[in-house]
Amino acid sequence: MTEQIEAVDEAKATGRAQGLTQDRVLIVDFGAQYTQLIARRVREAGVYSEIVPYDKAEEALGPVLPKAIILSGGPASVHETGTPQAPQALFTAGVPVLGICYGEQAMVAALGGVVEGGHGREFGRAELKIIDDTPLFDGVFQVGERAPVWMSHGDRVTRLPPGFRAVGISTGAPFAAVADDSRRLYGVQFHPEVVHTPKGAALIANFVKAIAGCAGDWTMAHFRASEVARIRAKVGDGYVICGLSGGVDSAVAALLIHEAIGDQLTCIFVDHGLLRQGEAAEVVDLFRGHYNIPLVAVDAGARFLDALQGVTDPEVKRKMIGKLFVDVFEAEADKIGAVEFLAQGTLYPDVIESVSATGGPSATIKSHHNVGGLPERMRLKLLEPLRELFKDEVRALGRELGLPDAFVKRHPFPGPGLAIRVPGEVTAEKLTILRQADAIYLEEIRKRGLYDKIWQAFAVLLPVRTVGVMGDARTYDYVCALRAVTSTDGMTADYYDFTHDFLGAVARRIINEVRGINRVVYDITSKPPGTIEWE
Repeated sequence: MTEQIEAVDEAKATGRAQGLTQDRVLIVDFGAQYTQLIARRVREAGVYSEIVPYDKAEEALGPVLPKAIILSGGPASVHETGTPQAPQALFTAGVPVLGICYGEQAMVAALGGVVEGGHGREFGRAELKIIDDTPLFDGVFQVGERAPVWMSHGDRVTRLPPGFRAVGISTGAPFAAVADDSRRLYGVQFHPEVVHTPKGAALIANFVKAIAGCAGDWTMAHFRASEVARIRAKVGDGYVICGLSGGVDSAVAALLIHEAIGDQLTCIFVDHGLLRQGEAAEVVDLFRGHYNIPLVAVDAGARFLDALQGVTDPEVKRKMIGKLFVDVFEAEADKIGAVEFLAQGTLYPDVIESVSATGGPSATIKSHHNVGGLPERMRLKLLEPLRELFKDEVRALGRELGLPDAFVKRHPFPGPGLAIRVPGEVTAEKLTILRQADAIYLEEIRKRGLYDKIWQAFAVLLPVRTVGVMGDARTYDYVCALRAVTSTDGMTADYYDFTHDFLGAVARRIINEVRGINRVVYDITSKPPGTIEWE
């Protein structure tokens, strides 16, 4: 746990270091489910953003001030005792501040205004009426315009602090948008970061570029150069091991580190026998053959399968796989010799989810080896070059590094692999059946040009067997469920709307070609906000 906290502190230090050479926007988190979306919108405008808990915000201001500050929403009521408050230092730093939802209310309360509860509730779609000009709205809204926005508040501002004026109203919020142009302090009661506010991204871009003066030049090329320099400085003459999983995150991390330190990096690929069809061979061919990166490949499939015998609880599976993975990985690392660093493909959503809005580690990080889980006995320092990036940014970096599209565009695949896509006990027979069905499903998706339109698609072998008739024979076989979801960053997702023709074609192929399956169903459940991985 201590190492996890130190890793988070390092991430913040890295962000501040980058701020020395480029514009930085500080996002103060009050516990909102959409905080990461704010960071994404800022980065989409070409500006580096960093999220910090509200009680660490004052510390995060220096020594080099950010170009702007954004206060996130949150579930609390600012007028109640013990709820998160905005530090005064945020408003006296002399940089522009934008408060969103709870962030607006926290700013108003901190500067002498009044926020009350018990009336003015607005949740979901609402209409914002623009009643006055402000630089915040330049090129986005015009006076008199009525714009659709997304609201989510139970309290409302009832009196503004000195210097503020209302520039937008809604049915439940007489101060739905407020401005103090002289101090460059702004607040909006709606959520501009969500897609349900159509002009929200433009408003955030206008704030960070026109009002804060950010250049908007944060690119993957810039990140690549600065991160390579940082890795070289941190590692020095030391040696690094990196665990390859077959996914895009670890692949991109390995390529970036190899560019920085060359053969001081050794990759370890533990094939736990739970990967998709052909993926193990693809990983080995790419890193040994194409990139000539030192690689240790371990075939541990039989060991994992033995350990999983009789195990049915999904959380027990995860923890068992995670522990065994670390044991195998550690044994191989010991053979390599004097290694100082362990590289991981941790992403920014993993970092934020592992730290609560109050700055402490959350009760549960991902319960497998992708994040955390580094045993104290290994005594290795963490090297996580992607921990400032979102998933789509990692893909962009992969392209920048020349990673083949087959890896860059690969759908996310969970650390426990097919073990969690075989509910109930995992057996060699079930894995074989599932691999074949999954391969047919993805093949049909690719044939029809749908793969890149889908965030994640996979098959699940349900712990259900049904009676059927095939030809003149009765069958008693498994049911295969198919899933496919669309998303931009994996934070929210919805099912992909396949045609009946497609689903029929896939079902026919699976039933005809895969022995052991006699029914195929399609799962149309959606994924709620705030979660990272669809499994």
